[in-house]
Amino acid sequence: MSYNFRVGQTYYPPNLRSVSNQPVETPVKKPFEQWLSDKLDADQSETRAITFSQHALNRLQQRSITLTDSGLGKLQDAVQKAADKGAKESLIMMDNVAYVVNIANRKVITVVDSLHMKNNLFTNIDSAIFV
Repeated sequence: MSYNFRVGQTYYPPNLRSVSNQPVETPVKKPFEQWLSDKLDADQSETRAITFSQHALNRLQQRSITLTDSGLGKLQDAVQKAADKGAKESLIMMDNVAYVVNIANRKVITVVDSLHMKNNLFTNIDSAIFV
């Protein structure tokens, strides 16, 4: 098989041609500002998400603590407030339940309900939020 080329002509191998024998279109390039905006939006949505350590999940289950969608939203807002103030480890009190949260990782470390809170000592926290 031989090919004849002219100067300035673009060659597309047969496997890169579409069914209509036309060259495959190259993707449209986004301006840098659009890429940056998309990346920042994705990062912000990821940072809003709160995760729970296995220990915290076990405590929720053992103590029959339920967290509604609105409760999770309140917890996320409290974590965001703590992050805005520069907190690192926070105790968040909400509906008679204490949540110890690592703010940088947005991870709930442990959960204690009011029945198990008596004589408990919370250490290594630098802030407390009451919701």
